[in-house]
Amino acid sequence: QPHFAAGADIKGFQAAYDSGSEERLASSLVEAVWILDRLEKPTIAAVHGYALGGGLELAMGADFRFLAEDARVGQPEIKLGLIPGAGGTQRLQRLVGFQKAKDIVYTGRQLSAEEALAIGLADRVFPADSVLDEAMKAAAEWALGPTRALTAAKQALAEGNNLPLSDAMEIEAQAFGESFWTQDAREGVAAFIEKRAANFSGH
Repeated sequence: QPHFAAGADIKGFQAAYDSGSEERLASSLVEAVWILDRLEKPTIAAVHGYALGGGLELAMGADFRFLAEDARVGQPEIKLGLIPGAGGTQRLQRLVGFQKAKDIVYTGRQLSAEEALAIGLADRVFPADSVLDEAMKAAAEWALGPTRALTAAKQALAEGNNLPLSDAMEIEAQAFGESFWTQDAREGVAAFIEKRAANFSGH
Protein backbone atom coordinates (compact mmCIF):
# COMPACT_ATOMS: atom_id res chain seq x y z
CA GLN A 1 0.00 0.00 0.00
CA PRO A 2 1.39 3.45 -0.89
CA HIS A 3 1.89 5.97 1.90
CA PHE A 4 1.71 9.74 1.67
CA ALA A 5 4.83 10.12 3.83
CA ALA A 6 5.65 7.99 6.85
CA GLY A 7 8.07 10.57 8.24
CA ALA A 8 11.79 11.23 8.33
CA ASP A 9 14.58 8.72 7.90
CA ILE A 10 15.43 8.38 11.58
CA LYS A 11 18.74 6.68 10.81
CA GLY A 12 19.82 9.93 9.20
CA PHE A 13 19.58 11.66 12.56
CA GLN A 14 22.80 9.99 13.66
CA ALA A 15 24.71 11.97 11.04
CA ALA A 16 23.39 15.16 12.61
CA TYR A 17 24.67 14.05 16.00
CA ASP A 18 28.04 13.24 14.45
CA SER A 19 28.25 16.63 12.72
CA GLY A 20 26.99 18.57 15.71
CA SER A 21 24.25 20.33 13.73
CA GLU A 22 20.54 19.62 13.43
CA GLU A 23 19.65 22.57 11.20
CA ARG A 24 19.64 20.71 7.89
CA LEU A 25 17.30 18.03 9.26
CA ALA A 26 14.30 20.34 9.27
CA SER A 27 15.33 23.29 7.10
CA SER A 28 14.61 21.68 3.73
CA LEU A 29 11.20 20.44 4.86
CA VAL A 30 10.34 23.80 6.42
CA GLU A 31 11.19 25.47 3.11
CA ALA A 32 9.13 22.95 1.12
CA VAL A 33 6.09 23.43 3.35
CA TRP A 34 6.38 27.22 3.08
CA ILE A 35 6.55 26.98 -0.72
CA LEU A 36 3.41 24.85 -0.73
CA ASP A 37 1.67 27.14 1.75
CA ARG A 38 2.42 30.25 -0.32
CA LEU A 39 1.34 28.97 -3.71
CA GLU A 40 -1.26 31.30 -5.18
CA LYS A 41 -3.55 28.48 -6.26
CA PRO A 42 -5.59 26.25 -3.92
CA THR A 43 -3.74 23.05 -3.04
CA ILE A 44 -4.87 19.61 -1.85
CA ALA A 45 -2.93 16.89 -0.07
CA ALA A 46 -4.41 13.50 -1.04
CA VAL A 47 -3.36 11.22 1.80
CA HIS A 48 -3.10 7.44 1.51
CA GLY A 49 -1.72 5.30 4.31
CA TYR A 50 0.53 7.10 6.76
CA ALA A 51 1.14 10.84 7.04
CA LEU A 52 3.29 10.99 10.15
CA GLY A 53 5.75 13.54 11.48
CA GLY A 54 7.13 15.51 8.56
CA GLY A 55 4.55 13.84 6.34
CA LEU A 56 1.70 15.42 8.27
CA GLU A 57 3.56 18.72 8.42
CA LEU A 58 3.79 18.68 4.63
CA ALA A 59 0.08 17.87 4.32
CA MET A 60 -0.76 20.76 6.65
CA GLY A 61 0.97 23.12 4.24
CA ALA A 62 -1.80 22.44 1.71
CA ASP A 63 -5.12 24.28 1.75
CA PHE A 64 -7.07 21.04 2.06
CA ARG A 65 -6.41 17.50 3.19
CA PHE A 66 -8.40 14.69 1.55
CA LEU A 67 -7.82 11.45 3.45
CA ALA A 68 -8.37 7.85 2.46
CA GLU A 69 -10.57 5.96 4.90
CA ASP A 70 -7.60 3.89 6.04
CA ALA A 71 -5.21 6.85 6.45
CA ARG A 72 -3.38 7.39 9.73
CA VAL A 73 -1.93 10.76 10.71
CA GLY A 74 0.03 12.05 13.67
CA GLN A 75 3.08 13.78 15.12
CA PRO A 76 5.03 10.95 16.79
CA GLU A 77 8.26 12.91 17.40
CA ILE A 78 7.74 12.93 21.18
CA LYS A 79 8.35 9.17 21.20
CA LEU A 80 11.89 9.87 20.00
CA GLY A 81 12.47 12.48 22.66
CA LEU A 82 11.93 15.22 20.05
CA ILE A 83 9.25 17.68 19.01
CA PRO A 84 7.96 18.49 15.51
CA GLY A 85 10.32 20.80 13.64
CA ALA A 86 8.54 21.83 10.44
CA GLY A 87 5.32 23.37 11.69
CA GLY A 88 3.83 20.51 13.66
CA THR A 89 3.35 22.55 16.82
CA GLN A 90 2.18 25.69 15.01
CA ARG A 91 0.10 24.79 11.96
CA LEU A 92 -1.53 21.97 13.90
CA GLN A 93 -2.95 24.23 16.62
CA ARG A 94 -4.23 26.65 14.00
CA LEU A 95 -6.18 23.81 12.41
CA VAL A 96 -7.48 21.86 15.41
CA GLY A 97 -7.16 24.26 18.34
CA PHE A 98 -4.61 24.60 21.12
CA GLN A 99 -5.91 21.89 23.44
CA LYS A 100 -6.32 19.21 20.78
CA ALA A 101 -2.89 20.02 19.36
CA LYS A 102 -1.38 19.43 22.80
CA ASP A 103 -3.04 16.02 22.93
CA ILE A 104 -1.68 15.02 19.51
CA VAL A 105 1.85 16.33 20.11
CA TYR A 106 2.23 15.22 23.75
CA THR A 107 1.02 11.66 23.11
CA GLY A 108 2.47 11.12 19.64
CA ARG A 109 -0.54 8.94 18.89
CA GLN A 110 -1.90 8.17 15.45
CA LEU A 111 -5.32 9.47 14.44
CA SER A 112 -7.75 7.70 12.16
CA ALA A 113 -9.19 9.49 9.15
CA GLU A 114 -12.54 9.74 10.94
CA GLU A 115 -11.03 11.45 13.98
CA ALA A 116 -8.96 13.76 11.78
CA LEU A 117 -12.15 14.78 9.98
CA ALA A 118 -14.04 15.32 13.23
CA ILE A 119 -11.44 17.72 14.65
CA GLY A 120 -10.80 19.66 11.43
CA LEU A 121 -7.43 18.18 10.53
CA ALA A 122 -8.95 16.49 7.46
CA ASP A 123 -11.42 18.20 5.17
CA ARG A 124 -12.91 15.15 3.46
CA VAL A 125 -12.59 11.37 3.70
CA PHE A 126 -13.00 9.00 0.76
CA PRO A 127 -12.51 5.30 0.01
CA ALA A 128 -8.83 4.58 -0.54
CA ASP A 129 -9.28 3.80 -4.23
CA SER A 130 -10.96 7.14 -4.98
CA VAL A 131 -9.24 9.76 -2.79
CA LEU A 132 -6.75 10.80 -5.48
CA ASP A 133 -9.48 10.97 -8.13
CA GLU A 134 -11.60 13.13 -5.83
CA ALA A 135 -8.68 15.47 -5.19
CA MET A 136 -8.00 15.76 -8.92
CA LYS A 137 -11.69 16.44 -9.56
CA ALA A 138 -11.73 19.29 -7.04
CA ALA A 139 -8.50 20.71 -8.44
CA ALA A 140 -9.91 20.59 -11.98
CA GLU A 141 -13.00 22.52 -10.89
CA TRP A 142 -10.84 25.26 -9.39
CA ALA A 143 -8.60 25.34 -12.46
CA LEU A 144 -11.65 26.05 -14.64
CA GLY A 145 -13.06 28.59 -12.21
CA PRO A 146 -12.30 32.25 -11.48
CA THR A 147 -8.64 31.72 -10.66
CA ARG A 148 -7.87 35.37 -9.92
CA ALA A 149 -10.70 35.49 -7.39
CA LEU A 150 -9.45 32.26 -5.82
CA THR A 151 -5.97 33.75 -5.50
CA ALA A 152 -7.37 36.92 -3.95
CA ALA A 153 -9.49 34.91 -1.52
CA LYS A 154 -6.54 32.76 -0.48
CA GLN A 155 -4.34 35.79 0.10
CA ALA A 156 -7.02 37.66 2.06
CA LEU A 157 -7.68 34.65 4.28
CA ALA A 158 -3.98 34.07 4.94
CA GLU A 159 -2.99 37.69 5.51
CA GLY A 160 -5.94 38.47 7.75
CA ASN A 161 -5.82 35.28 9.79
CA ASN A 162 -3.89 36.62 12.78
CA LEU A 163 -4.70 40.32 12.48
CA PRO A 164 -7.23 42.37 14.45
CA LEU A 165 -10.60 42.24 12.70
CA SER A 166 -10.48 45.88 11.61
CA ASP A 167 -7.10 45.40 9.90
CA ALA A 168 -8.21 42.13 8.32
CA MET A 169 -11.35 43.80 6.95
CA GLU A 170 -9.16 46.39 5.21
CA ILE A 171 -7.25 43.59 3.49
CA GLU A 172 -10.52 42.03 2.39
CA ALA A 173 -11.89 45.34 1.11
CA GLN A 174 -8.79 45.93 -0.99
CA ALA A 175 -8.90 42.40 -2.41
CA PHE A 176 -12.61 42.75 -3.19
CA GLY A 177 -12.00 46.01 -5.01
CA GLU A 178 -9.25 44.49 -7.11
CA SER A 179 -11.32 41.42 -7.99
CA PHE A 180 -14.41 43.48 -8.83
CA TRP A 181 -12.84 44.90 -11.99
CA THR A 182 -11.52 41.65 -13.43
CA GLN A 183 -12.87 40.11 -16.61
CA ASP A 184 -13.88 37.05 -14.63
CA ALA A 185 -16.04 39.14 -12.30
CA ARG A 186 -17.77 40.79 -15.25
CA GLU A 187 -18.32 37.36 -16.81
CA GLY A 188 -19.65 35.89 -13.57
CA VAL A 189 -22.15 38.71 -13.08
CA ALA A 190 -23.27 38.55 -16.72
CA ALA A 191 -23.68 34.77 -16.56
CA PHE A 192 -25.80 35.07 -13.42
CA ILE A 193 -28.08 37.68 -14.99
CA GLU A 194 -28.35 35.72 -18.24
CA LYS A 195 -28.94 32.46 -16.35
CA ARG A 196 -26.11 30.57 -18.03
CA ALA A 197 -22.87 28.90 -16.97
CA ALA A 198 -19.95 31.29 -16.58
CA ASN A 199 -16.95 30.90 -18.86
CA PHE A 200 -14.05 32.11 -16.74
CA SER A 201 -10.73 32.95 -18.38
CA GLY A 202 -8.49 33.70 -15.42
CA HIS A 203 -8.30 37.41 -16.29
